[in-house]
Amino acid sequence: MTSRKNILVFLLSGLCLLSATASTPFLKNATPGKAAPKVRKYLYVVTPGVRNYLGYGGHGIQVFDIDNNHRFVKFIETPAGLNKEGKPSNVKGVDVSLATNCIYISTLEAIQCIDLITEKLLWEKQYEGGVDRISISPDGKIIYAPSLEKEFWNVLDAKNGDIIKKIVTNSGSHNTIYGPDGNFVYLAGLKSPMLNVADTKTHTVTKQVGPFTAAIRPFTINGSQTLVYVNVNGLLGFEVGDLVTGQKLHRVVVEGFDIGEVKRHGCPSHGIGLTPDEKEIWLCDGFNNRVHVFDNTVMPPAQKTSVTTRDMPGWISFSMDGKYAYPSSGDIIDVKTRKIVTTLEDGDHNAVQSEKMVEIHFSGSKPVAAGDQFGIGQLKARPNTNR
Repeated sequence: MTSRKNILVFLLSGLCLLSATASTPFLKNATPGKAAPKVRKYLYVVTPGVRNYLGYGGHGIQVFDIDNNHRFVKFIETPAGLNKEGKPSNVKGVDVSLATNCIYISTLEAIQCIDLITEKLLWEKQYEGGVDRISISPDGKIIYAPSLEKEFWNVLDAKNGDIIKKIVTNSGSHNTIYGPDGNFVYLAGLKSPMLNVADTKTHTVTKQVGPFTAAIRPFTINGSQTLVYVNVNGLLGFEVGDLVTGQKLHRVVVEGFDIGEVKRHGCPSHGIGLTPDEKEIWLCDGFNNRVHVFDNTVMPPAQKTSVTTRDMPGWISFSMDGKYAYPSSGDIIDVKTRKIVTTLEDGDHNAVQSEKMVEIHFSGSKPVAAGDQFGIGQLKARPNTNR
């Protein structure tokens, strides 16, 4: 019996020794390395983002901490973006490339490229015919840059701004959305009721959607790129188009509100966005200082409620997690409760407003994720093969 006990003790001791030996390398080689930096979420608001009005935030980029009640973080001066008289020009669009670690700002005359890490201007280039609201490919390598309500779009290399190709549509080039899959770009002009669709392999227009009842103003698309929601001149509401068949589907009119003269844009509804989950459409109403909310789980979408803003909303987008709505009035709206939880203020507590803002996430000093300026739906359904 004693010998059996000794053998058992010996075996158990050996197992313990093997266990300790096996674990020792992990203990010896493990160093208390630095914890991964916390990802910080910031809202980059580019000004002057309401025409050239410096009273809404000056000339530069106002940065706000999304997770800290959108409190002011810093102001990044932008030495570029000046007109021929040396005064700040209207900002027309903003977008981010994680491939180049840069934020791109289009003005009436030019595009400026700013390094997000150093916050230094890398380049600024002027383009024939000016520039309107740009859009960058999902891989961050290509920019579609509309001329300023002229006949064409420029396709640019995001690294240096060089022109790759010119796409002529003769539609009064204006708002531009690069599709989430990177295969198509949607080109809306102020002088046409048709939405042009460009194939990014050839950079040529391969399809049109419409006609809608008037020229297209702001618009957005769902994540699967099957539907488009457009503002059109003269309508307090929006129209819906089928991106697959190219047909206009529905006209949706806001009920219970009058149409009146608006401060800017000359369009009753200038600004429309889908919540990331695509359950709702939020629509700007410039005369009534409202954002109208529609149920997008039915078709045509059904009017639900409205939120009053502190000033005219001329654009709207959403936080990447869908928690907040960002009208250009600078109100921060909780999407679930419909309540304004705060308003954007600069370091001197002055109100900030802009139609050009984008969410950027940083890990340490490196940008690791970015939203979009358009309120694009984020549901990715099956690929569209019948294009």
